[in-house]
Amino acid sequence: MPRLPTTLSIAIDTGGTFTDCVWVDRGRVRMLKVFSTPADPSEAITDAVRRISHDANVILLHGTTVGTNTLLQRKGACVALVTTTGFEDAIEIGRQARPKLYDFFFDRIEPLVPRERRFGVNERVDSQGKVLESPTAKELMELAQCIRTKHPESIAISLLFSFANPTNERAVADALLTLRLPQSISHEILPEFREYERTSTVVVNAYLQPVMQNYLENLAARLQKPSAHRNSRSAIFVMQSSGGITALTTAAREPVRTVLSGPAGGVIGAAATARRSGSHEIISFDMGGTSTDVALIDREPQASSQSEIAGLPVGVPMLDIHTVGAGGGSLARFDAAGALRVGPESADADPGPICYGRGTLPTVTDANLLLGRLQPHRFLGGDFQLDLERTRRTVTDWLEQQQSDLTLEQFAAGVIRVVNATMEKAIRVVSIERGHDARHFALVAFGGAGGLHACELAQALGIPRVIVPAMPGALSAFGILVSDVVKDYSRTVVWRAAAKLPLPQIESEFRRLSKSAQRDFASENWAGAVREQRTIDVRYRGQGYELNIPFSRRLLADFHEAHAQRYGYSHPAREVELVTLRLRAIVKSPQAKLATQPLIPRTDAAHARSSDKSLKNSQPPKSNLPEPGRVAQARPEFQSVVFNSKRPKTAILDRESLIVRKKYFGPAVITEYSATTVVPPGMRFHLDRAGNLVIATA
Repeated sequence: MPRLPTTLSIAIDTGGTFTDCVWVDRGRVRMLKVFSTPADPSEAITDAVRRISHDANVILLHGTTVGTNTLLQRKGACVALVTTTGFEDAIEIGRQARPKLYDFFFDRIEPLVPRERRFGVNERVDSQGKVLESPTAKELMELAQCIRTKHPESIAISLLFSFANPTNERAVADALLTLRLPQSISHEILPEFREYERTSTVVVNAYLQPVMQNYLENLAARLQKPSAHRNSRSAIFVMQSSGGITALTTAAREPVRTVLSGPAGGVIGAAATARRSGSHEIISFDMGGTSTDVALIDREPQASSQSEIAGLPVGVPMLDIHTVGAGGGSLARFDAAGALRVGPESADADPGPICYGRGTLPTVTDANLLLGRLQPHRFLGGDFQLDLERTRRTVTDWLEQQQSDLTLEQFAAGVIRVVNATMEKAIRVVSIERGHDARHFALVAFGGAGGLHACELAQALGIPRVIVPAMPGALSAFGILVSDVVKDYSRTVVWRAAAKLPLPQIESEFRRLSKSAQRDFASENWAGAVREQRTIDVRYRGQGYELNIPFSRRLLADFHEAHAQRYGYSHPAREVELVTLRLRAIVKSPQAKLATQPLIPRTDAAHARSSDKSLKNSQPPKSNLPEPGRVAQARPEFQSVVFNSKRPKTAILDRESLIVRKKYFGPAVITEYSATTVVPPGMRFHLDRAGNLVIATA
């Protein structure tokens, strides 16, 4: 990290309902959950930082949903697109693939740039990088004048084959500097082939650039603003979708790399905590207030360069995460045919679920409370009381309005079954549908609601083990805290290879990418050794899509094996194409060592209380993780909890009361500050030495 005197590193993940904070204080990992402020996420962040840091200087490691929400809500900047003449409509034509093949009334996603703000320039570069036609100075001047009349807020520039030779693209960008607008240039952001995906990525970046820049500048200004109790300084770094942090300036310039910022932290945190329990093949299951994010990790998290956000292709590297609109705040409803539906609409933080005191529509959280799986007096360590009576009364009235004959218990159980079906399908997408046997993996459940549903999902999919990490409700923030500094580089080459690799050419191109990485790390003052991961996108000649394979002298053999695993067959005698070279450059974070150490913090109730009395009723207080193995001071409670229409007597346990390696049996509800875990009847569980809760589902 860049050096600051007396600094405190704080990782913050902004979610739909809660903003989660994790930091290290005197060698102990601590956490804080505060309610999010959707209208201005920086408000909750600033309040949290001031409560945590006091007079210390702060390095803020931030996982943000600003980019994702801007795309989903279509509230980005007014963008002007400049492309090669004749290709102005490429982002609207897209690919031939139809999301709904037999729906004659299906409407395609509208492009982010309407036709009147797309501009063509007379230029042409061929596929080998030869300049066939260059734009004249007069044409570029007229182009700038035409763009000025449309009053855009940012500019996207994507010319044909600019990845092979960016000369014309640079000339256009230089000519448009007179407009004094942010520019997103394709050969800088994504120097790869496939003009549709490249142009879409550059447009998304331009669409987000002013919004993200304003947000980060506003956040920085809030944190730097002195108060009666704080005169310290702050530095901000942002989590990328690829699983590493980057400087604020880079995030503001290339916000397209941050659209899965928060979920990426969860994947990194899940992999780190599972390794401490000896699990290297896992499926991460992050269920928050608004959505559920799942990812398959086979030893190391894998990034994909072909993703889609809000129906729009994005070509920059992102961890391979599949998201569905199912979370604790997902709203339940009956459709026109009377069938029960859950999500993707959410109650968010305001008004939130009914049991939070302001909501009026039933959510998944309310259903869990009605079934006894959430304990009203143990939510957030007992510092936030869930309103069970209000939930019963409001849901009963709502069911009457819907003219439903379901009882409260039947309705709540139905909500859980429906949302579980949605999440089960998501897990199948990242595992079974990609050639992986889910029975060979462990399900790592986290997020505020992950532990409530994980065991039933694992049982349905035949997954033998569930791991609920320490501090599950803030694991994404922990993942951000321990993430390395990462920069990704790529270049399309399309070289043919049969029995022999063109090693000299490959090494030469990788050296060029490596020099770019060294230069960028130096410009941002990052210290430390740079570790590189080299991969190549490979395909059989004639194929339209590739598999990303780690570069080695066994590249061709590894590709044949990977192709057989993914698609069920391979053609070892067929000619292969090396399409795109990719370099991931990594500098270790000072906090990375926390990922390999057991989390054994200490509960300190006095320290956990906030000194800011004005936030006492609206914000949960600071908390430490429980100390694994601490002997319980009181006997567990027993209550009736609904499982499969039955109400067995169920142990209600404090996670901090569990004794390391002692075997426990379900049914049980295990409560802690940041989450609740439900263990159905017949399952066994224990707390291991790493502080993880391990549940055997069979």
